[in-house]
Amino acid sequence: MVEEKMKVPFDVEQIRKQFPTLSQQVYGKNLVYLDNGATSQKPQVVIDAIAKYYSEDNSNIHRGVHHLSQVATEQYENARATIQRYINAPLLEEVLFTAGTTAGINMIAFSFGETLKEGDEIIISAMEHHSNIVPWQMLCERKKCVLKVIPINQKGELKMDVFESFLSEKTKLVSVTHISNTLGTINPIKEIIDQSHQAGAKVIVDGAQSIQHMKIDVQELDCDFFIFSGHKVFGPTGVGVVYGKKEMLDILPPYQGGGDMIAKVTFEKTTYNVLPHKFEAGTPNISGGICLGTAFEFLAEQDLDAIAKHEHHLAKFAEEEIVKIEGARIIGTAQNKTSVVSFVIDGLHPFDIGTLLDKQGVAVRTGHHCTQPLMDFFEIPGTIRASFAFYNTMEEVEIFIKALKRSVEMLR
Repeated sequence: MVEEKMKVPFDVEQIRKQFPTLSQQVYGKNLVYLDNGATSQKPQVVIDAIAKYYSEDNSNIHRGVHHLSQVATEQYENARATIQRYINAPLLEEVLFTAGTTAGINMIAFSFGETLKEGDEIIISAMEHHSNIVPWQMLCERKKCVLKVIPINQKGELKMDVFESFLSEKTKLVSVTHISNTLGTINPIKEIIDQSHQAGAKVIVDGAQSIQHMKIDVQELDCDFFIFSGHKVFGPTGVGVVYGKKEMLDILPPYQGGGDMIAKVTFEKTTYNVLPHKFEAGTPNISGGICLGTAFEFLAEQDLDAIAKHEHHLAKFAEEEIVKIEGARIIGTAQNKTSVVSFVIDGLHPFDIGTLLDKQGVAVRTGHHCTQPLMDFFEIPGTIRASFAFYNTMEEVEIFIKALKRSVEMLR
């Protein structure tokens, strides 16, 4: 693991002061933002970094000889190095900037898919986000591969015995979420990776819901790919990262063609650039990349162990209070969970609950959360989801519970 820097002692009130969005009012009520699973708020340092880029350093990167281009290029590549250190990637060129988790999974689905043949098998799980389902369905249709789905139990835990039975010499790829965005389940990802490798399969980890909650060391995990979005880890929207082992990225064909991903172009033949540029065609989200680096610099100063305890405490208290409400059920009761609480209340539609909570200043997410197969498994139309971050407080949870009880009373 990379050398740890001195951490700032965890103080939720001091953290909140760095997130300006949290200080506003909604419908005359102090905002209680509990929709962090969808997107996180941004600290002032990230907001300032965005403004600085566009007001002082705006220029295209990599190809310019003038001062602004060189400044922007240096900042962009420094951000890549910051992320490399944070996830402990062995090599800088193994960190690829993308438009987000969806773009990253689609990129690998296309590029890795070019190495597959008819009858090859891909394994995903029943709790995947649509972004880790649809690209593989498209690939299987295109290449006539077979898609297998690891089932779950009623607690929202993977049936690992079934997963083990799926593995064979036909298995070429396993792509699973580290943490379920709907259930909060933390999957046994290291076990999945080790067993997949023993079968000769490569592994993609969808880290969109884990990178902001726990320490990620891609060398320790030994995953072949780790993919996440910037906007869920206190960075900008429209930017994300694919980490890939160099030996894999070297043999995979590029996903897109265009500027910067080439070494030489003639009308007869094109040769591709070296990593990471081979997979970064065209002008990227420059400010997004730079400011995602800023977000990781901010996160690297935080005590993640203290944050995890704080978030777990909030979620546990919320669950304990929710189940006291008549007809309330928690969806996702895995033994190993992160700070996501999904629930339903018998006879009441999640949308109605979410609307009434909003009028009381509480922001939650309602619906299927881009996990429709999961909703079908639990035989529900959707859930109400409260997802917590390190800037949420116990007082906010109490406000949420009070508003929830009032909403239920209004609807019954």
